[in-house]
Formats: sequence, structure tokens, C-alpha cells
Amino acid sequence: MENQTEVSKFILLGLTNLRGLQCFLFTLFLLLYMASVLGNGVIVAVLLAEPRLHTPMYFFLGNLSSLDIFYSTVTVPKMLAGFLSGHQTISFTSCLSQLHFFHFLGSSEAMLLAVMAYDRYVAICNPLRYTLVMSPQACLLLAGVTWATGFLHALLHTVMTSRLHFCGPNRIHHFFCDIKPLLSLACSSTHVNLSLLNTVTGIIVVSPFIITLLSYLYIISFLFLKVQSRESRRKAFSTCTSHLTVIALYYGTVIFAYTRPSSGSSKGEEMIITVVYSVITPALNPLIYTLRNSEVKYATRKFITRKLFPERN
Repeated sequence: MENQTEVSKFILLGLTNLRGLQCFLFTLFLLLYMASVLGNGVIVAVLLAEPRLHTPMYFFLGNLSSLDIFYSTVTVPKMLAGFLSGHQTISFTSCLSQLHFFHFLGSSEAMLLAVMAYDRYVAICNPLRYTLVMSPQACLLLAGVTWATGFLHALLHTVMTSRLHFCGPNRIHHFFCDIKPLLSLACSSTHVNLSLLNTVTGIIVVSPFIITLLSYLYIISFLFLKVQSRESRRKAFSTCTSHLTVIALYYGTVIFAYTRPSSGSSKGEEMIITVVYSVITPALNPLIYTLRNSEVKYATRKFITRKLFPERN
């Protein structure tokens, strides 16, 4: 039997090998990363500092902003380093760590969006029971289950990937260690890994999407069948528009990326889709919530004014 040498490190080929384009992309993604960290960081600080925002809806928004900071941090700094060096090496252990945290945070965000949709359903359709159903203990439990399920889901993929043998090419056609590009380099059978990716990840993504869809179908039917005032409908919808925009950005790209066959897509296309939901969406979320939510907009303006001009208080 021929000896096989285990690969100890991989080379991330990144988005492009054109030097001029790399300089442009470095600037672009650095700005997007700064916008994500600063924007989401401000939202977390505002939610902690403003007592009137200590409600279930904004508690979950704080969780979402925290997730977005960590989510973009998993991939963007390494990608920026790759733009500066031309290519980026990563050890096998670091590659598995990146894979784990990317899927841990990504799947947690998918479930958190479903929890936020359920929160809106209870607030609009059962307002009298809202404080009972969405009690502080219930909110902590929902958030804890969301993070824990995401962690276990990622751990499953990490353990299964770590059991594979990598003895051939070590060049990953991606800007980070994602499951599909890594499996394509394995020397051993990846049938079980691909089956888990298609089934478990599909369940993790599609199940929250169904919960979100049902929640909003109930909300829409309730508002049109039981609420007669147009102004009341408008106010109710205004609390959902930011969340619906984020859902459209996130689920649209994630479902497209992970529920289609690997053979039917190009590597460049997959990377562009991944950039949208892992880099661009976290940077846009703070903008969406501050522009479309009057309470967050007012609290943010008040918070920034208090920090920059303390003598006005």
C-alpha cells in the first residue's frame, strides 16, 4: 500500500489573484468590517445604556448584533491578511477552528431570526400575554438554546471533518475554510459528511425559515382580519420591517448556497454568495435597524450625543 503524507496546512487562494484587484478588495472589506464592528458595537452599547430598550425585542437584537460582530471576525481579518500577502496559509487546526466558529455563529443567527419572528408574533397577536410568554427567563432560555444548538451543530461538522484524511492538494479555492471546499480535498470518502451537510444544515436553515414564515403569515392574517384601523396596522408592520429586511438578506443567500448540489455551481459563485451573508449582511444590519426603527434611531442619536457632547446633558 502506498504511503500517504497527511497535510498539516492549507493555502487559502482567496477571491482573486490579481494584485490590483486585491488592493481594491482590501480597502472595501476593511471598510465593511469596520462598519460591521462599529455599527453593531454601537447598537449593543445603546441597548445596554438605554433602559427603555430593555425589552425582549431589543434583547434579541442585542444578541443578533453580537453574533454579527463575531461572525464577520471569523473570516474577514484572515481574508484581509491574504490580500496583503497575496495568499494565506492556515494550519489544519486553525482551519477546523474557523470552520467550527463560522457554522456555529451562522446557524445560531438563522435560529435567532426565527426567535425574533416568534417574538413579533406574540407581541402583535397576543399582546395581553406578551409579558408572560416572553418573560426574562423565557428570553434567556430561547437565547441560550439558540447559541447552544448552533454550537452543537458546528461541533458535529468539525468532528466529522477532522476524521477525514488529507494527503493530496492543499489549496482551498475559497477565502476561508468552509466545509464544501475542504471536503473536495479529502483523500477519504466524504459521503457521510456531504449527507450531514445536506440534511442537518438543511434542517438548521429551513426549519427556522418555516417558523419565521408561519409567524409572519399569522401576523398578516391577524392584522387584516382582526385589526380594522389602518394606523394600527401600519404601526404593527413598522415593528417588523427591519427584521423582514434582514431575513430577506440572510435566508435568501444561505438557502441558495447550502440547499443546492455542489456540482451545479462554480467556486466563484459560491464565494460571492458567502461574501453577501457573512460580510455584507453584518455590515448592513446596523444601518437597517437604525434607519427603519425610530426607537433605535432616537436612542442611538441620544447615546452618541451624550458621549460626544457630555456638557449638553
